[in-house]
Amino acid sequence: MNASLQASLLDLADAPGFGPLDGLQRTELTEGAWVDMLPGWLSGADELFSRLLHTVPWRAERRRMYDRVVDVPRLLCFCGEDEPLPDPLLTAARQALDEHYAAELGEPFVTAGLCLYRDGRDSVAWHGDTIGRGSTQDTMVAILSLGTPRPLLLRPARGGRPALRYDVGHGDLLLMGGSCQRTWQHAIPKSARPTGPRISVQFRPRGVR
Repeated sequence: MNASLQASLLDLADAPGFGPLDGLQRTELTEGAWVDMLPGWLSGADELFSRLLHTVPWRAERRRMYDRVVDVPRLLCFCGEDEPLPDPLLTAARQALDEHYAAELGEPFVTAGLCLYRDGRDSVAWHGDTIGRGSTQDTMVAILSLGTPRPLLLRPARGGRPALRYDVGHGDLLLMGGSCQRTWQHAIPKSARPTGPRISVQFRPRGVR
């Protein structure tokens, strides 16, 4: 995998490790949606980025868009229920999230989707994770971001207000909860500026895609 990461000057831990989750900051949105944010949850995140970059079996996909089939502008890997995660640190992250959100979520995170944004040309269009229970039920999607920060944008699905912007990378944690998947949309826009690679790891409960 040929990708060049500009390491963070703030990410100087001897070995990767997760901090406590009690520093999460919640932003209440509208219609029962909310976002939790914790910058730098994983210290030494650039080391994990490098391991995942070279060991995950990344694949390219093609999908139908309107009247043609196009390349998906990012590389993907999906770990379903009962499948091992590609690094022990991701297992530790999921366990920490399960413990912290057990009472509020009421179920564990069981899958992990990984996306590799190779440069500013890779992106994801506006969407909600509404294939499955997210279309009708409140749920949570936790995103661990590694590598070069990229803007994650959020906007109400019905419009009416400007998009919110979160620049996430280098071990940041962002979690979308409540009705967020059906009442708000999120996106990673393309960038005309030179930008390094980013890996996004999305932890989801059963039946949420």
